Amino acid sequence: MMLRGLVRRLGEIFSGRTVDDEFFDYLEEVLIQADVGLDTTLKLVEGLRERAAREGWRDSEVVEGYLRDALVEILERPEARLRVSSEPPTVILVVGVNGTGKTTTIAKLAYRLKGEGRKVLLAAADTFRAAGIDQLEVWAQRIGVGLVRQQEGSDPGAVVFDAIQAARARGVDFVIADTAGRLHTKRNLMEELKKIGRVTERALGRPADEVLLVLDATTGHNAVTQAKQFRDALGVTGLILAKMDGTAKGGIVLTVVDELNLPIKFLGVGEKPRDLVDFQPRAFVQALFEGPPPLDREGSKKDLIR
Repeated sequence: MMLRGLVRRLGEIFSGRTVDDEFFDYLEEVLIQADVGLDTTLKLVEGLRERAAREGWRDSEVVEGYLRDALVEILERPEARLRVSSEPPTVILVVGVNGTGKTTTIAKLAYRLKGEGRKVLLAAADTFRAAGIDQLEVWAQRIGVGLVRQQEGSDPGAVVFDAIQAARARGVDFVIADTAGRLHTKRNLMEELKKIGRVTERALGRPADEVLLVLDATTGHNAVTQAKQFRDALGVTGLILAKMDGTAKGGIVLTVVDELNLPIKFLGVGEKPRDLVDFQPRAFVQALFEGPPPLDREGSKKDLIR
């Protein structure tokens, strides 16, 4: 279950231990093993060490309270809500490498927006993979939203351009564009992403309203490297962490926010269309210490939602 190992070890740390150097060394070890980056871990632990020495802390529960507050402070970022343009359509470009759950995440986001009464159009701009186009088409039919597609090998920018024009003609509120799942180390493919960004800006008269990067929460620190490359190429505006229902340790959430200063907007917590929830920093930190929230009747996590 999500975060189970980290929850258990944090429980061990804050269960009647003496606040001394050994205590802080163990806390540092647990955070690093949970995929919290070294810089973030040192900042957290050294800050707690200094305060404990200054204020004479002896009770580990006091340290736990301050650590919780420090984690929430890291995770809370402006622009955490989805941006909505005052001049429709709102255009969202979704990027990420193959295997992160990007296409499924797009479907979940479309399902969510449709449930809010918004009219949604998908753009199958992953034209390098026929299977990617077909997968998005299946999802569009399943959740009942429109799709703009061309043949495999078509210009991805042209697909996005056509989708924006179609959205205006049909009175669509949101265009969500899939893009080719690409390795962040492939320069020519990253250049293709930049081109999609330019085409979008030309069609809209403004940059894309959101560029959301889907990261697989189980990949650990490689996710941070990916995020830095995509941010530099296309000006990522927010993150979606997928596969948080699996073996994710949880610390990567802290690392990507702290090192990239980007908000996490959603978490993917299952395979169903409804399993995309708002990222709530305080609820997430509570889950780190107390375990994930219970399942509701339909199998989704309660309040990591709202």
